[in-house]
Amino acid sequence: MKAEAGKAELVRSIQALQEKLEELEFAITPIIPHDWLTTDLTMPQLKVMVILWREGPARMSELASGLAVTLATATGVVDRLVEKRFVVREGLPGDRRVVICRLTQDGQDFMKALWLSGRVQIGRILEVMTPEQLKIVEQGTEVFIEAAMKIQAASAAKKKAAESSGS
Repeated sequence: MKAEAGKAELVRSIQALQEKLEELEFAITPIIPHDWLTTDLTMPQLKVMVILWREGPARMSELASGLAVTLATATGVVDRLVEKRFVVREGLPGDRRVVICRLTQDGQDFMKALWLSGRVQIGRILEVMTPEQLKIVEQGTEVFIEAAMKIQAASAAKKKAAESSGS
């Protein structure tokens, strides 16, 4: 009975945290970097840009998988990015069927500018905090990073297990 009460309290606490995160999202919305709102990229195009920026060159099939779309749809998304000179397609030496996509210098510069504008906005928020508040944010950030790394490790292990059972 005591365990159930503790569990119920934990659930309420987590729900309260979710509400706080929604509050944070609402508070941040007015200061979202202008660059993010004025980009002429569609969400799928932006996702491809992020995948290529974070993970490096990728096969068209990997991009389709990352977007959860068909190869034909992913090809159309990449076509628009090629037109904008953000992405270039390259054949794989020895296997012309394989198409590798990578960011051009313009694409890399675009992504760096987007990330920098986000960092500037976060800096503005941090500047108005007291040293005590900054310490709390630092500790909370470390906890979030630790949790995210656990999830990444579990995901990588699951992916590796799936690959080794499938091969």
